[in-house]
Amino acid sequence: MPNSAEIGAAFDVLAACRRAKMKIATAESCTGGLVAAALTEIPGSSDVVERGFVTYSNEAKQELLAVSPGLILAFGAVSEPVARAMAEGALQRSHAQMAVSITGVAGPGGGTVEKPVGLVHFGLARTGRATKTSHRIFGGDRAAVRRQAVEFALTMLFDGATKP
Repeated sequence: MPNSAEIGAAFDVLAACRRAKMKIATAESCTGGLVAAALTEIPGSSDVVERGFVTYSNEAKQELLAVSPGLILAFGAVSEPVARAMAEGALQRSHAQMAVSITGVAGPGGGTVEKPVGLVHFGLARTGRATKTSHRIFGGDRAAVRRQAVEFALTMLFDGATKP
């Protein structure tokens, strides 16, 4: 269940998207649908949330979002190119005007020197605009990494709806 900070951020995202007359899609890996859950926790969110993709496996990223297997092979699922492709794939495979993607290492295992636990890559695709990417290394346990990733993704969506 989303916490109060996530609910507040989600409320702001929905209001900004309504003003901008845009629908959104989510493409989530390490957060497993938590961004979509925060948004849809709010009554009436169906006028903004078009769909959500939970693409935890590489196969799901490929099949649902058209992420190239070569991209995953070359850079790994947790990478800027894959986050970009996930956001663009969600936008192309939905009726949304904006899509956010999240792929990361939530832990407690799975980290490496190059990709430590807490590393999360984000993508934000918007119709008619260049796709933006970002990454963060969050601290804490698995739940903390996932929550921080949700909050960051909601901030990206808000900025995408309100900034030129």
